[in-house]
Amino acid sequence: MKSIKLIILLLFSLQAGTYLYGQGGVISAANFMKLYKTDKNICIIDAGKTKDYTAFHIKKSISIPYNTFNKAGDIPALIKTPAAMAKIFGDKGVSNNCTIVLYDGGSQKYSSRVYWILKYLGAKNVYILHKNMAAWRKAKIPITSAPFHKKSTQFKVNLQPQLHATKQAVEQAIKNHSAIIIDARKAEEHAGTTKYSIGHIPNAININYTDFLTPTGAFKSKEAILQILKNHGINGSKPIILYCQTSIRAAVEFVALTAILKWNHVSVYDGAYVEWYYNDLPLNKRK
Repeated sequence: MKSIKLIILLLFSLQAGTYLYGQGGVISAANFMKLYKTDKNICIIDAGKTKDYTAFHIKKSISIPYNTFNKAGDIPALIKTPAAMAKIFGDKGVSNNCTIVLYDGGSQKYSSRVYWILKYLGAKNVYILHKNMAAWRKAKIPITSAPFHKKSTQFKVNLQPQLHATKQAVEQAIKNHSAIIIDARKAEEHAGTTKYSIGHIPNAININYTDFLTPTGAFKSKEAILQILKNHGINGSKPIILYCQTSIRAAVEFVALTAILKWNHVSVYDGAYVEWYYNDLPLNKRK
């Protein structure tokens, strides 16, 4: 009898591993529901805008909009201190030991931004659920408009500073060619032909974050993402620094490279274009 129980437990653990780790930190609606029903330590975060959460959200999800983590100052969208961000999560009932599932309005920008923040703070079990109403209905994900609150807890920081690139790190990468810099903005922003951009950080390669997403906003397959990078001569052999205007879109590429491809040595330059421009640092225009 004991041997039969052990076999059953083993099969269950193998099944759990399949749906949790099949594609890194990106989880399907069907597999999310398996977690929803079995994991008592799950914390579901709606990282989108408050108005969207108010309209409807996944039952038992809490609202923590992505911009909650922005600090005040001349440079917009820079993140707060690790201690301040940890307190936000703790006050909302999210600990570093939770199985955390993030989603947003469907763009992947906001859930990815919070994903990067959580990984920077040292959370391990973090997943992204694509907002696809057809898939949600098929998986019978429960939806409600009633707000949900969790009892406050403590989020303990295990900081991963290598995931957060500073302005100085970018300057060194330019000087020493020690890292590949990727601009996740639109081509016209990279070229410096828009109202909000006069160019790009020197040596930066332009890969629009939407290139890693399907027309519905879901992440593309591992093979498709690898091919896009290969087309730009990127194979993961060198460290990569990602940025955009305020490094919200760059976080989508962080998820693609670290959660799906499992690449190491990938960081996000949080200051991004706006900090670079604010400090009057050199910008290149597309030739």
